[in-house]
Amino acid sequence: MASRKSWKIRIIIGILIVAFAFVKKCASTEENPYTGREQAIALDPQEEIRLGLQTAPQMAELHGGLYPDQRLQAYFDMVGNKLVQNTMASRSPYKYDFHLLADTETINAFALPGGQIFITYALFEKLNEDQLAGVLGHEIGHVLGRHSSERIANTEFWQTLSQGAAVGADAGGLIAGIGQNTLLKNGRGDELESDDLGIQFMINAGYDPYEMIRVMEILKAATGPGRVPEFKSTHPDPENRIEKIRESIEKYGG
Repeated sequence: MASRKSWKIRIIIGILIVAFAFVKKCASTEENPYTGREQAIALDPQEEIRLGLQTAPQMAELHGGLYPDQRLQAYFDMVGNKLVQNTMASRSPYKYDFHLLADTETINAFALPGGQIFITYALFEKLNEDQLAGVLGHEIGHVLGRHSSERIANTEFWQTLSQGAAVGADAGGLIAGIGQNTLLKNGRGDELESDDLGIQFMINAGYDPYEMIRVMEILKAATGPGRVPEFKSTHPDPENRIEKIRESIEKYGG
């Protein structure tokens, strides 16, 4: 009898935890003013800025520090600032800093929340100005899309949901697995949303949006035939991204 009562209490507690997870997510959901999309947000813009600034030195260190050529850094800043000044990024609360990393092996670019944007020299040296603008427009899209804050909110939601399920029905592993799959799927959506925003920004700043297709070809060549299949990656396959990029170019009249 006592065991049955204990089981009922666990069920009730589990339900309450799950309900709390949903209430918290609903309370944190808002419309993104730059994309018009409803999304759960964990951080306000000032918190995003602080997190990005705090994390930036560590990210630079992981890639061998900053590239020691001030002429190239000035060129990088020029392209980035041109994109910001000619797009809705200029009306956002974020403060954009562009970091050219010394890494000559890893082909990569990424953005931290709040406006800290990075590119490795290994990718930078392969790009002309329009292509560089495409990469930076994409990364600015991640910032305005608030993808890091959304990812944190979704992670917190699934962690809380997993705890509730574990208490109530020992199903935490199943729920956690669903959460991980959802986060990966959202990651691919983030990339496509940032591609779309990046094309819009390129056109607004006077760059040739078709050069973003060439960027995809560069990325595809860099990963080679053994690249990770799309369904196992947080990034869509370059071929699929090209198709969506063409649609964005047509949509924005490029």
